[in-house]
Amino acid sequence: MHCPFCRHPDSRVIDSRASDDGTAIRRRRTCQDCGRRFTTQESVLLMVAKRSGVTEPFSRQKIIGGVRKACQGRPVGEDALALLGQCVEETIRARGNAEVPAHEIGLAILGPLRELDEVAYLRFASVYRSFETLSDFEAEIESLRAVRAGEGGAPAPQAAPHAAKRT
Repeated sequence: MHCPFCRHPDSRVIDSRASDDGTAIRRRRTCQDCGRRFTTQESVLLMVAKRSGVTEPFSRQKIIGGVRKACQGRPVGEDALALLGQCVEETIRARGNAEVPAHEIGLAILGPLRELDEVAYLRFASVYRSFETLSDFEAEIESLRAVRAGEGGAPAPQAAPHAAKRT
């Protein structure tokens, strides 16, 4: 590690600590030449392999941005989006792979998003899974109903008929 002050190529670590979320290590260093102290942060890069063959670093903000579009107009706050992004990143990192296909990230988003907001889930799934027909939506809605019924939840509420206008 080069000293940021004198550019000397050697420094000594005097303290190491894990960051708050545990994804990085903060190191306090001292330069062997000028004696000044500085802090570095080290983290493991998680790479995403896209369908085009290009790889890029994983970005939690990119996950949150995509989910935010699906949640547009829905009662989903920024805190919930941040938690979903953290959950997805933890799921992907727990697999222990240095490179993850983009497809696996999409799959990791679907579960937490379904729990967060079913309408946003349908929006995201329709783009992610390339729904082309109304029957694609119907099949996914039936799948959501089956999951809800399997969890012991109440069946999806039926739309209330419009009340007749009194004259």
